[in-house]
Amino acid sequence: MCLMVKCALCVHLIYSDIVQRSREELKAIRETNPGLKPTLAIIQVCLCIGLNVMQICLPRQCTEEEVSDEILRLNEDSRVYGIFLHLPQSFLSKSVRNAIKPQKDVDGVSDLNVGRVVLGDQRDGFASPIAGAVLEMLARHGVYLFVYAFRHMLLHLHSKVFTEMFVAVVICQHVVRSSRRWIQEQQYQPWRLHPLKLQPLSPVPSDIEISRAQTPKPISQLAQEVGLLPEELEAYGNTKAKVHLSLLNRLQHQPNGKYVLVAGITPTPLGEGKSTVTIGLVQALSAHLKLNSFACLRQPSQGPTFGVKGGAAGGGYAQVIPMEEFNLHLTGDIHAITAANNLVAAAIDARILHEATQSDKALYSRLVPSVNGVRCFSPIQMARLQRLGINKSDPSDLTPEEVRAFVRLDLDPEKVTWQRVIDTNDRFLRKITVGQANTEKGNARQTQFDIAVASEIMAILALTDGLADMRARLGRMVVGSSRNGQPITADDLGVTGALAVLMKDAIKPTLMQTLEGTPVFVHAGPFANIAHGNSSVLADKLALKLVGEEGFVVTEAGFGADIGMEKFFNIKCRTSGLKPDVVVLVATVRALKMHGGGPNVTAGVPLPKEYISENLQLVADGCSNLKKQIQIAHLFGVPVVVALNAFKTDTQAEIDLVCRIAEASGASAAVQCHHWSRGGRGSVELAQAVKKVASQKNYFQFLYNLQDSVVEKIRTIAQKVYGADDIELSPEAQAKIDYYNQQGFGALPICMAKTHLSLSHMPEKKGVPTGFILPIRDIRASIGAGFIYPLVGTMSTMPGLPTRPCFYDIDLDPVTEEIKGLF
Repeated sequence: MCLMVKCALCVHLIYSDIVQRSREELKAIRETNPGLKPTLAIIQVCLCIGLNVMQICLPRQCTEEEVSDEILRLNEDSRVYGIFLHLPQSFLSKSVRNAIKPQKDVDGVSDLNVGRVVLGDQRDGFASPIAGAVLEMLARHGVYLFVYAFRHMLLHLHSKVFTEMFVAVVICQHVVRSSRRWIQEQQYQPWRLHPLKLQPLSPVPSDIEISRAQTPKPISQLAQEVGLLPEELEAYGNTKAKVHLSLLNRLQHQPNGKYVLVAGITPTPLGEGKSTVTIGLVQALSAHLKLNSFACLRQPSQGPTFGVKGGAAGGGYAQVIPMEEFNLHLTGDIHAITAANNLVAAAIDARILHEATQSDKALYSRLVPSVNGVRCFSPIQMARLQRLGINKSDPSDLTPEEVRAFVRLDLDPEKVTWQRVIDTNDRFLRKITVGQANTEKGNARQTQFDIAVASEIMAILALTDGLADMRARLGRMVVGSSRNGQPITADDLGVTGALAVLMKDAIKPTLMQTLEGTPVFVHAGPFANIAHGNSSVLADKLALKLVGEEGFVVTEAGFGADIGMEKFFNIKCRTSGLKPDVVVLVATVRALKMHGGGPNVTAGVPLPKEYISENLQLVADGCSNLKKQIQIAHLFGVPVVVALNAFKTDTQAEIDLVCRIAEASGASAAVQCHHWSRGGRGSVELAQAVKKVASQKNYFQFLYNLQDSVVEKIRTIAQKVYGADDIELSPEAQAKIDYYNQQGFGALPICMAKTHLSLSHMPEKKGVPTGFILPIRDIRASIGAGFIYPLVGTMSTMPGLPTRPCFYDIDLDPVTEEIKGLF
């Protein structure tokens, strides 16, 4: 056979082979991904091998900018896997060619793809069809035969039909390859984490000085290191970003990692460092043991930040950075909650006023106005009609009785349960009067403010599993009762859609990093004493997918294990369906001495000498509280690792004593931690213990059955967790229980609102109080969030400021714009 014939055959075989391989690859892709339809977008001829083809015809008089805008749109279209420019030469400028994403540039015209051909690197891009054919022939037949084959191909390129067919075949092949690459990108990606180096100083500088001394990685780099795709990230500056919930769909078949809960013993008013332990633990796991790990933390309220406790970014060399961004506005989630909550409050009072001052006919004409001569119900109004049993869609068809039922919620001002909120500790808002202006026509009533993180909307954000679920929960929120005793919801007010709009960005967790460059999700921030006290279900679920089967997600529950941990198990785990593998129980020698009979600990006042000198008896006596908290964890069948957060005033004898008593009390391990002064290196022993215990089988169970009566569920928590002899219901609390049972809310879990400073309802009672009756003063219901919360004793939902709040030390340098005094 002559050489020319061989060459012609060679070109034909390459052509045919590309067609056949592309068909086979596309068939294989569709078999494993039936919903995938690879699409080629042609901006202005494609051989049919089964691809979708989208042809965009721009007007002849269009500008270069309009062409670029169309390319940019297609770049972001997830259905499109290839873009081919079939344009006059005058439009193929450098800026137009380079506007195409290299991974979608199936014609290989962008400078980046041309450069990759020169470098021989086509892993992420494409060569032009002719260059691709050259490379294919070189690979198959070597240089000698290639020269003749290439001459033959060039002769045929004078044929327009041959050229277009050849180019079309290669482009189709590139689209198939692009879709395969996309599928591979969607799979779980191994981490390529590059920890930040930490050089601890002694003495340890202030938290804000440590935070400022470390340069955080760009958040886009961290996201890439932990397997997030660029389209899943929504940056807020250079150090924090929202993460899209689409990640859950992408990694839905990826097994979860290990689930670790950090809780604590009953704390002093100073806090015992659960956030610091959480950060130190993940720094140890990822930066030192080289295990994938994610911390999931709550967003701090500005109440404590400017009040007594300060921020919640951790401390020392175990922090989330930048700590001032973490502790202040972050990405605005709490502001969104405040706006949504207060919109409901405004809607309530406005509705009461309008119903009191207008006839049925006037209300109906305003609620269902005529627009361009046409009246129609909005979707949320149609839903209300259906709840009322009125199956009509034409506003003119309603009878007077049906109109009255539709327009009148008949909210009883004395039975409105919804409060306004603000993210500030302000004791003078605990009881207020609204509606005193003459324009409100005598519709004044007493109400109150709660702190923003106590809003039911915050609880919903923390417990929801997606936008649709959040919207449904927002609609179910009960804001009060009608005069005939019927619950009135946000859906009845017609405000649900607006609330969902206000919350649409807040539902996405915020990605940040620790001092050692390990990932952190910050999302939601309900208090543990007046709400359920845990970060969001969504953040935990996202993190559990990202860390992989051998990784760890470490999340924190607020205050002591009797409050935050109990609610984590009984409320959060019921909602999420997730099961924890191990509890890390944080203790300090300082807190144990307090529980052993030491003097009162007061924020802002120097510690008494008993807390800064060795006293083994106080420590031993105070370990009764530690033992009780271990027992509480065991009620749920979860193993415990005790993390003793060591202070420089602790002696080795005190530390050893605590660890011995903890292990003798049933802890699987007890270790001292020095993350505050050493970073992750100071918590390596804790990380090793957590890794070992988390691999063991546990027997997680809930404390009570949801079908138990409300009273029995409260009694179970009071007796088994707090150690009470029994409970005592006020007449008001009993009446509320009867009402909630009547409305069908009795099968909800319980969220106790109780002081965090004691196992009992009495803050001054330390250690393990016994012989007390737990008083239930009132009971409220968060139907949207999905729990009933009893108010124990004198528990308030609006904290107050102390004599000397933290804000005395907080200031701004007007020249450098640096914040001072945050901790």
